[in-house]
Amino acid sequence: FAEFDDAANLLAANPDATTISIDEPVEIPKNQHSRLQEPGREEDDELLGTDDSDKTELLAGQKKSAPFWTFEYYQTFFDVDTYQVLDRIKGSVFPVPGKNFVRLYIRSNPDLYGPFWICATLVFTIAVSGNLSNFFIHLGKPTYHYVPEFRKVSIAATTIYAYAWLVPLALWGFLMWRNSKVMNIVSYSFLEIVCVYGYSLFIYIPTAILWIIPQKVVRWVLVVFSLCLSGSVLVMTFWPAVRDDNRRIAVATVATILLLHALLAVGCLAYFFDAPELDIPAPITPAHNGTTVITKSH
Repeated sequence: FAEFDDAANLLAANPDATTISIDEPVEIPKNQHSRLQEPGREEDDELLGTDDSDKTELLAGQKKSAPFWTFEYYQTFFDVDTYQVLDRIKGSVFPVPGKNFVRLYIRSNPDLYGPFWICATLVFTIAVSGNLSNFFIHLGKPTYHYVPEFRKVSIAATTIYAYAWLVPLALWGFLMWRNSKVMNIVSYSFLEIVCVYGYSLFIYIPTAILWIIPQKVVRWVLVVFSLCLSGSVLVMTFWPAVRDDNRRIAVATVATILLLHALLAVGCLAYFFDAPELDIPAPITPAHNGTTVITKSH
């Protein structure tokens, strides 16, 4: 009460004086924080988010209470609905310039449902389309006997799933390493990179179906068109994350991403659809008149 009496006496002596309560929070000018930011970083904040939001979202996996060996832990990676998956597929097929795929579609809820089924569908599409293409090319030849090549399924599965997991793993490790060297490097989480690569492969599903057309010019035009769409998604996603690094390293990183992506498409086309024909001698069948007939099959 003595403090209140002193304050009352001071106010009586000087009515124009102002009082400050220690319980009231001190307001910080809003422009103080904005002055610390560079003008060129506003676009990065829009595309990649601020550092606080990135750290919060990248560490969102730590909020899972279930241990990693339980089913509940992995169930969260497949917690998406049909509309979210379709929206992400549309974003990968129709990329918008200046829009980051991770920030716009993935970061709120990264999933493995879409990438897993896209890769599985692509595996069977390539294997079946490759067999049909081989059948239509040799259709009508009397010496040709169609034999389905089931080994193409296992080869396609190994190639596509290895690409969809090992390349994102290597890229994630590279971004983490460069993040320790350059402070402005933004490191995506491994799950986010897997999502980007998985959804970027969707365009190859209709492309593999059209590869059945036995025209090499049409096939290569489809390859270039698919690479432009899916490659643009990868470039617009990872270029903002590495452009603050050394210029040569940033360009080499993006070039390596595009090169591996192109090797996957060209390799699948060359092996499953444009494989060279081998002349395989057919078994010798004896004729009724005692002579032997040798036929040749392709």
